[in-house]
Amino acid sequence: MNSHGFNFDNTYTNLPHHLFSIEDPVKFPPHSPKNTVIINNELASSIGLDFSGLNNEEQADLFSGQQIPKESTPFSQAYAGHQFGHFTILGDGRAHMLGEHISPNGNRYDIQFKGSGRTPYSRGGDGKAVLGPMLREYIISEAMHYLGIPSTRSLAVVSTGETVRRETNLPGAILTRVASSHIRIGTFEFAAATGNIDLLEKLLNYTIERHYPEIKNCENKAFSLLRALTEKQTDLILQWMRVGFIHGVMNTDNI
Repeated sequence: MNSHGFNFDNTYTNLPHHLFSIEDPVKFPPHSPKNTVIINNELASSIGLDFSGLNNEEQADLFSGQQIPKESTPFSQAYAGHQFGHFTILGDGRAHMLGEHISPNGNRYDIQFKGSGRTPYSRGGDGKAVLGPMLREYIISEAMHYLGIPSTRSLAVVSTGETVRRETNLPGAILTRVASSHIRIGTFEFAAATGNIDLLEKLLNYTIERHYPEIKNCENKAFSLLRALTEKQTDLILQWMRVGFIHGVMNTDNI
């Protein structure tokens, strides 16, 4: 398939396999009535992507994971989290990383599907998402961005043609989102929970190299990273409060 500007350089999968599972998005019947609901062409252009040469059906196939771009090896990430006072081993239960895209200006972005089917971390869930919440995330993430607040951004929403059962039957959908990475506090909690110090150190070094290369020569890299993240999280939450935003599930798997 034409890359449409995708320039993948996937490094996360060079980490020990405990931290991820190679996994393809769910496949739909060939003539499933998929539909492209919205594409963020402004965001696409800003990171060197162009989908104008695709018709609606081709766009829907791309953003539902039916046609995987070259050099992409989809995977789901493992992580843990403190949820409602309890420590839980988690992971991407309904998300697949398409890959790490390098933009023309050299920035690295994770391209991730949400609602793209079951993974080894689904814990009995169906791995699906529905149209309303995916459009809501699209709108809110873009609003946060234009308010000047760092946020995951939204590239596309497609309806899958499936009916997904929640409290009622709802139209299925997949959101494509863009972030500098999907490394979480919970990723470190997962690595620590294994008791494997080598795994934890490799994750530490990878995170520093990817996000904070200026501290890789510090005497105590772990402390330096903790300090940098504390300052960044404090600033982020302050900006949320500035616009009256309240996050209802600030568990460590979400940070």
